[in-house]
Amino acid sequence: MFFLDIALGPVRIPLKSVVRIILSLPGEDNTWHYIVSQIRIPKACTAVIAGCGLSVSGLQMQTLFRNPLAEPSVLGVTAGASLGVAAIMLGGGSIVTLYTIRELGISGSWLITLAGCLGAAGVMLLVIMISRKVRDNIMMLIIGVMVSTATLSIISIWQYFSDAELIKDYLLWTFGSLGGVTGTQLYILGGVTLTGLILSFLSSKMLDALLLGDNYAQSMGVTIHRARVIIICSTSLLAGSITAFCGPIGFIGIAVPQIARSVFSTSSHRILIPACCLIGTALILLCDLIGQLPGSQTALPINIITALVGAPMVIWIILSKNKLSIYG
Repeated sequence: MFFLDIALGPVRIPLKSVVRIILSLPGEDNTWHYIVSQIRIPKACTAVIAGCGLSVSGLQMQTLFRNPLAEPSVLGVTAGASLGVAAIMLGGGSIVTLYTIRELGISGSWLITLAGCLGAAGVMLLVIMISRKVRDNIMMLIIGVMVSTATLSIISIWQYFSDAELIKDYLLWTFGSLGGVTGTQLYILGGVTLTGLILSFLSSKMLDALLLGDNYAQSMGVTIHRARVIIICSTSLLAGSITAFCGPIGFIGIAVPQIARSVFSTSSHRILIPACCLIGTALILLCDLIGQLPGSQTALPINIITALVGAPMVIWIILSKNKLSIYG
């Protein structure tokens, strides 16, 4: 899927030439070399990062709330990250006078990443606080949707009072894009996502224990408060940074964990985390391939394609399993 995503597009490049360019072998067309090395490889790498991060963040959310329909976008974490990014992109002069949206350097990248992570963490903490009072998973899901709706309403109010040019830049960001992350930004996104994935994998035993309830987890020596803080930090890093750089990308976080559980028939997070990384990467690369419309000069936003592909997958899983489960 990775090589196909690089080879296919508005300009069709033979797979053999793609391999030669990746291996830095001489003799290939300079135009092809530029397209592959400067455009398609960074975009494919971004797809790998986004697929891993969103899938694992969705897995952690489902485990924390013991709700198979939980994911960062459903429970408002993605909306929180969007609010953080809106504060930077729509904030104007006093915050980002030295950083224009089209000329972001290392400082601007870190600024947007930090804003996205803080926004995601803020909403996640709010949902966690509410979850202590509400034990019913369905009610918790409804509350999460309401929190997400309220957060998006704040963004809409901010847009209403913002300049037209800033609103246009922000709306283009909300469509989602894998092609806007290059150079230093790709290293920043990769580093932040890798940190979140390491935190996730190191907390595998805690996640396994939380599946069976807080009381069981405590009997196994898990400190519930500490476990929640670690999951909040990991999910916020993953969902916040990816949303900040790529825009809101839905359905990956909810669909991929269910596919992984169905394929591997397990609830062990030591298996599910790498499985989600692989399946999430394949799925988002497939969505990017569909969105590129090979043979056409048109490229659809990634958020549209993930919704079109992810929603039928979730429906198929529900119908095939009769009910969703997070226990494998």
